[in-house]
Amino acid sequence: MQRQLILAIYAPTLILAFCSGLLLPVLPIFVRDEFVNSYGIIGLVVAAGAIGMIIGDVPAGALVGRLGLKRSMLIGIAGMALGTLAFTWASSVYELILYAVSVGFASTLWNISRHAYLAEAAPSTQRGRAIAIFGGINRLGSFVGPVVGGALGGTFGLRAPFFLYALLALLALIFPAWFLMESSQRAPKRGGVRGHTGHLWQVLRENYRVLLTAGSGQLFAQMIRSGRGIVVPLFAADVLGLDVTQIGLIVGLSSAVDMVMFYPAGYVMDRFGRKFAYVPSFAIQALGMALIPFTGSFLTLLLATSLIGFGNGLGSGTMMTLGADLAPDDARSEFLGLWRLIGDGGASGGPIVVGWVAGLLGLSLATFVIAGIGLTAALALGTLVPETLRRPPPPTAAIGD
Repeated sequence: MQRQLILAIYAPTLILAFCSGLLLPVLPIFVRDEFVNSYGIIGLVVAAGAIGMIIGDVPAGALVGRLGLKRSMLIGIAGMALGTLAFTWASSVYELILYAVSVGFASTLWNISRHAYLAEAAPSTQRGRAIAIFGGINRLGSFVGPVVGGALGGTFGLRAPFFLYALLALLALIFPAWFLMESSQRAPKRGGVRGHTGHLWQVLRENYRVLLTAGSGQLFAQMIRSGRGIVVPLFAADVLGLDVTQIGLIVGLSSAVDMVMFYPAGYVMDRFGRKFAYVPSFAIQALGMALIPFTGSFLTLLLATSLIGFGNGLGSGTMMTLGADLAPDDARSEFLGLWRLIGDGGASGGPIVVGWVAGLLGLSLATFVIAGIGLTAALALGTLVPETLRRPPPPTAAIGD
C-alpha cells in the first residue's frame, strides 16, 4: 500500500505541483503584457481555473464514484495537460479564460479522486501526516516551479512555461496508469444510488450544517491562499519594479519556507489536534499579508512572503484533512465534491477580490482586505468547528490486572 501511495499518488502530485508552480510568477505578467493591463481582468483570468473547479466539483464528486479512482485520475490529468497547452495559441483574453476554466474543470477529477484515495488509505490518527506529506510534496513542486518558471519566461518568453507544463503533465499520467491497481478503488456500497443527483441532494441535506460552519472557514482560508498568488507578483512588478526572474525567486523562496513545515504540520494535527495547526496557520498568513504594503525592496518583500509561507506551511494539508475527517464513509466522494466546491469558491474569490479592490482603491488596500479575510478564516475555524481528531479508545484492562 505504501509503495502504491508513493508511486500512484505522491509522484504525479509532485510533477503536477511543479507544473502549477511554473505558472505562478508568469500568468499575471503574461496576461498584462500580451493581452490587457487591467487588474480586474488579470484577477479574473487568474481566478478562471478555480471557477472551472467550482463548475466541476459537484459533478466530479459523482463521477469519481461512478468511474472509479484510476479512470478519474487519468481523465483529469490529460485534461489539465491539453487545456494548459491551449494557452500557447490563445489570441484573446476570452480564450485564456475558456482554457483556464477547462483546466480547472479537469483538475477536479484528479483532485477529488486522489483526496478520496488518501481519506480511505489512512486512519484518523495517521491521516494528518499522510495528507500533510501530500501537502509537502505539493509545496516542494511549488518551491522549484516558480524559480524555473520565472527563469524560463525571462529567457525564452512567457509562453514557454505553458509548453513545459503540458509536457510534464502528460508524463505524470504514467504513474497512476501503471501503479494504481483497480482493486484499490474501494467504492462504498450505496445500493445503486451512487452518483445519482438525488443522492447528492441527500448528502447535502444530511451534512449542510457541517458544510455551512466548517465550510465558511475553508472558504475564507482558500481566499487568502489564492489571493497571495496575484498580490505578490503584481506588487513586486508594479510597486517595487522587480522583473519576472526576481518575482519567481521571491515566490520560490517563500515556497521553500512553506515546504519545510509539512511534517511539523502533520505531527501537530495527529498529536495535538487539527485546530492546533490550522488556526495559527491562517492568523500568521494574515499578518504576513498585512505587512506587504510596508515593504520597499526585494529583501523586505521576501521577508513578508516568507512569513506567509511559514503560516501556509503550518496549514499543510489541514483543509484536506478536515474534509476527510468530516466525510461520511458511505458518500465520501460526493461529500468531498461539495467540500471542494466551497474551497474552490474561496480560491476563485481571492484573485477576484484583489483585482476588484485594487482597480478601485489600489493594490495596497486590496492586500489589507485579503489579510482581513485570512484573520476571519482563523476565527471561523477556531470558534465554529469542533476538533475532528478521533483517537482510538484506550485498551480495557483485563479483570484481575
